[in-house]
Amino acid sequence: MTKLHFKGSWNETKGKLKQRFGQLTDDDLAFSEGKDDELLGRLQKRLGETKENIRALIEKL
Repeated sequence: MTKLHFKGSWNETKGKLKQRFGQLTDDDLAFSEGKDDELLGRLQKRLGETKENIRALIEKL
């Protein structure tokens, strides 16, 4: 897998995800450089989506 890419700052993207998926918490969306798979795994568990779908959703925001 390649590195996760998103437009703008992570804080903006995080806010958009929280608006779209109210059940997400700050802990779910904690992001550190190089920890892309860990973040996608947490979101996959919370949202019941595939990592590929979540990656595409984040990159579209």
